[in-house]
Order: sequence, then C-alpha cells, then structure tokens
Amino acid sequence: MALALLCVLGVLVNPRFLGLENITNVLARSTFIATIAVGQTLVIVGGGLDLSVGAMAALVSGLVILFLNSGLIADPTLLILAAMALSLVAGALCGLFNGLTSTLGKIEPFIVTLGSMGIFRSLLTWLAQGGSITIKSSDVRAAYSQVYFGDLFGVPYPVLVILGVAILGAFILYSTAYGRHVRAVGSNEDVARYSGISVARVRTITYVLQGLCVAIAVIVYVPRLSSASSTTGLGWELTAITAVVVGGTRLKGGVGRMWGTIAGALILEVIGNIMLLSNLVSEYLIGAVQGAIIIIAMLAQRGLARGR
Repeated sequence: MALALLCVLGVLVNPRFLGLENITNVLARSTFIATIAVGQTLVIVGGGLDLSVGAMAALVSGLVILFLNSGLIADPTLLILAAMALSLVAGALCGLFNGLTSTLGKIEPFIVTLGSMGIFRSLLTWLAQGGSITIKSSDVRAAYSQVYFGDLFGVPYPVLVILGVAILGAFILYSTAYGRHVRAVGSNEDVARYSGISVARVRTITYVLQGLCVAIAVIVYVPRLSSASSTTGLGWELTAITAVVVGGTRLKGGVGRMWGTIAGALILEVIGNIMLLSNLVSEYLIGAVQGAIIIIAMLAQRGLARGR
C-alpha cells in the first residue's frame, strides 16, 4: 500500500514518473539493494547483522574487474562467465569469513562486520592504489554491458535478477527446513540449541548466502559503470537494512518478510526518484530521508509489539 501511494504521489509530482524509461530506470537501479537486502533478510531473521555488504561489494567488484583485465581467457564471453563465477566464490568466501568469525569467535555480528567493512574497503583501495579500477578492453566492456542494459522480451535483465533472487530467498526462508531453523535461531537461540539445531552452522550459512547475494549484485553492477573505487557501495549497508526493516522484518530476528523486503527496496528507490523529479528536496538529503525512515519503521514495530 505504501508503495502504491508513493507511485500516486510520484505521478502528482511529475507526470514523467510513470514513463516507461523512468520506471525501467527505477527497477534497474533498485536491483543492487534489493538483491543484497534478500541476503540481509536471512541474516537478520537468524539474529545477525551485516554492516560490511557495501565494502564487500566494492572488493568483489575490484577483483572481478582485475580478472577481466587479466586477459587470461581470449574469448570475451567465456572471460565474463569466468568473472561471474569468481564473483560468486569471492562473495561466498567473504560471507564465510564474517560467519565463522562471529560464530566461532563468539563476537557480536555488529563488531565483526564493522571490522570486516574496514578490511574489505581498505583492500579495494590498496588494489586500486587509491584510485579506481576500470575495465580496459572495449570488447569486454561492450559484451558485459548487456547484463545491465539488455533485456529479455522487453524485460530488463536486472528486473529478472530481482525476481529470481527474491523467489529463491522466499523459498529458502518459507519452504525449507533450513529456513525454519533460521527463524527458530532468531526467535530464541537457547530453545533452538536445545531442540538440536546447530546455531553456529545456521548463522554461518546465512552470512554465506548474504555474500552470494552481494556477488550477484556485483555481477549486475559492474557492467553499469565498468569501474570500482573506494566509494563503490558506500552506504549500501544502511539502505539494505532500511529496506529489510521497512519490509516488516523484525530487527531482533525470528520474523522475516522476504517480499516485504523487495517492496522496501522499491519504496526507497521510488522516494529517491520522486525527490529527483520534484526538485523540492535536494538529492543530497536522500541518505537523511533513509535514516529517518528506518527510525520511523523501528518505532512502528515497537508500537505494534506493545499493541499485541
């Protein structure tokens, strides 16, 4: 309902809001946050939190571009496919690092991912020597650009990515034994442990899945700008968490709304788009609006909890 009301507001502010080009742009731009937010939903439902997703995206993007520039494979298509596989492996390993450090080290996820955020972003800055890493080959750049700018029967590939990741995430959370374990661990860790659930394994896998979601977002993101720098993914962690909370997932864990998360990501992108089209509020205040939204959403959740 909130998303529908925002769309009505967008039309009132600027009739161009419902233009095919603008709608396509909104959906494509929301791909990165929506994809990452799916993984964040699993992490939060399991009682964790990942603040490193933006820095992780920057590091994985840099590694992918360096691989594309290596020229290890002559054929551009095979090179791109290999780079996509590298992205998935790198993302999974980053997620595994966060998960194992948190569970085996028995350190709060907030602290672990705050530390890894600094590690990942610093590694990317070191690889880029303080600048940016850009795809050098024009042939590779042209071939890879279709992943972001191409479409299938008129539906942009990024939109298909959102749908695919969301369907898979919803299936894992709602229709598998592992999804039930994630909800159980997030609801009450002690009860889950006494029930025979391996809390450490369940939580570690949520971080690995988060890393894979980041990797998928990177696969779609890299062809958009064909470069990565220390500012890549900056603020994505706040936006992803905001999308999750706005979508109805309880920040304390145990309750998750996967499709609500997708709606939350779209809401944030639509709000930013309306701000740009209206010229009533500076685009530089989008971060402030997102911060206010997450506070309001948390107050609403607390009010609903007290009402029960």
